Amino acid sequence: MRSLCCTLVVVIGLSAVANRLSGQDWTRFRGPNGQGIASESDLPLKWSEDSNIAWKTPIAGQGWSSPIVSGDHVFVTTATEEGVSCRVIAIDRKSGDVRWNTEVHRQVPGPKRAQNSYATPTPVTDGTRVYAAFYDGTVVAVDFDGNLVWRNEDVDFHSLHGLGASPMIAGGRIVMPFDGSSPEEQRVGWKEPWDQAVVLAIDKETGKTSWRGQRGLSRVGHVTPITIDNGQTVVSAGGDRVQAHDVATGERIWSVYSQGEGVTPSPVLGEGLIFTSSGFEDPTIRAIRPGGRGDVTDSHIVWEQKRGVPALPSPLYVDPYLYTITRDNILYCFEASTGDVVWQQRLDGNYSASPLFADGRIYITSEAGKTTVLEPGPQYQELATNDLSGKTMASIAVSQGNFFLRSGDALYCIGPAPH
Repeated sequence: MRSLCCTLVVVIGLSAVANRLSGQDWTRFRGPNGQGIASESDLPLKWSEDSNIAWKTPIAGQGWSSPIVSGDHVFVTTATEEGVSCRVIAIDRKSGDVRWNTEVHRQVPGPKRAQNSYATPTPVTDGTRVYAAFYDGTVVAVDFDGNLVWRNEDVDFHSLHGLGASPMIAGGRIVMPFDGSSPEEQRVGWKEPWDQAVVLAIDKETGKTSWRGQRGLSRVGHVTPITIDNGQTVVSAGGDRVQAHDVATGERIWSVYSQGEGVTPSPVLGEGLIFTSSGFEDPTIRAIRPGGRGDVTDSHIVWEQKRGVPALPSPLYVDPYLYTITRDNILYCFEASTGDVVWQQRLDGNYSASPLFADGRIYITSEAGKTTVLEPGPQYQELATNDLSGKTMASIAVSQGNFFLRSGDALYCIGPAPH
């Protein structure tokens, strides 16, 4: 019996280790599918500055980009010299040591909102290179040894808000939306729609522009795109627009009018629908049925909801509910199929990071570094609260049994010592 018990303990221990070792890479903003959903289990529930922290690594400069993870590499971007020096940093996942810190571009800082930074876009990786976008519209590729492979400067980006969207990989291309405003006339592209927004696709091997998708009339936005149709279609939103583009050609397939500028939350999928939100002027959550051709505003909006509209954090879909955090810091739970409010709960603090669903739990992180852990379901049920020091705008990354959380001046690895 003692032998059997010992064997069981060893098997259970090895299973837990195997689960962590077989964990996913967190390759882009909000994870591999851009939905803020992790596939791993045995993840941390509780932590603090003094407990359950594997390592903490200082990060120089300022950047609100979220960390990404590929194998034993953790990547973040930052901007030093008051926004001039654009840098990609690789950190060893196991030790927290900085492997390299490479300047990839030098830019001229300009206008941005106080909530933004000069290195806000989260990078993306294909396991061989890391691709990053910066404030002025420059997109770079860096190999895992820190060498600059290519730089694309085909978009001279300007926005009075700065740049907030993140790139993604689809069909062998880096897809990056640039929903800016006019450098000459401040209201144009901001208060007044214009036709200069670009959804740029770059060949990830060569750095050459593959196509430039056009929105038509739109305004300022900061929405990171996602894909549907098994990766064949990019869904990208800007001010006043939610649109689908063909990954191979950039052709605009369908478009929905969604009034409001300065929109930030990224779309999420569930119930066969695309859940989106609009920006200032007429904030609205919309559930869109994908498909159709041309302007499908009148035919493909399944429901709309004026309550609980997220302003900065992206929504989170956990079957059968949709969760959002408003500008007033109220957490809403909706019936995703109908848009009906199930419950709402006022939160402490302000929220910019997007929520995470991992190990059967919801994690939401405030700008003060407090992460509240919730049980998903038809009632608000709090499981834990975890405090770290430092301003936190970035979203949590998950890989191989650990959380990776960036504050204003450091990157934390939360949980057991990585293997």
